[in-house]
Amino acid sequence: MGAQSANIERISNDLANVNTDGYKRSRNEFSDLMYETVKEPGAALGAGSASPVGIQTGMGVKVGANYKIYEQGPARMTYHPYDFMIEGRGFFPVQMPNGEIGYTRNGAFKVDAQGRLQLSNGAQMIPQITIPNNALNVMVTPAGEVRASLPNAGEAIIGQIQIINFQNEQGLMAQGEGIYKASVASGPPQQGIPGENGIGMIQQGAIEGSNVNVANSMVEMITTQRAYEMGTKVMGVADQMWGATVNVK
Repeated sequence: MGAQSANIERISNDLANVNTDGYKRSRNEFSDLMYETVKEPGAALGAGSASPVGIQTGMGVKVGANYKIYEQGPARMTYHPYDFMIEGRGFFPVQMPNGEIGYTRNGAFKVDAQGRLQLSNGAQMIPQITIPNNALNVMVTPAGEVRASLPNAGEAIIGQIQIINFQNEQGLMAQGEGIYKASVASGPPQQGIPGENGIGMIQQGAIEGSNVNVANSMVEMITTQRAYEMGTKVMGVADQMWGATVNVK
């Protein structure tokens, strides 16, 4: 019942973030607990014969692992010049207000008072890209090159977006607000240019939506709820059976 309750919490969190930009749905893996061995398989039965099977009583189930599924989410077109979507693998590296480095799939960037690209939580893009206050027609190529038209100077390159990739994305640690941190399991961050070495490319004017499938999550919720209800009924029946056994005279 505890494992099914944890599954419901995971599903509810996914459904709550169905409209969260760059959100990745989670998955729980279950594993059975220890077994009480009453009779080992192959136990001697006498006269040189052995039991082909044994008797083991299971102790239930537990949550063995919980991790994110990093499949591509749907594109949501905004046509805003500072909204970026990664088509493929990779994360935007950002520096949090506390100085720590994080990684995100949420590309809804804004321009602060100094012209620096940052997220709504104050995390600034790494490497830092500053948009001149007189820049016109800011354009980002699929390879992450940031260009803008400057008065009396023509088109100029004002920055290069870098993308971070990991050997094991599922080893990243979620920090909230769409930010992930590297761990020993994820491996070190691997920086690269969009479109090179298996790294995704940049689409300007779009944001990656949540990859939560509402229909599948609802089916999972119903299945998990039924499993929880069956667990409570089994416990009730077992209690009644033990009560009847104790009252036998």
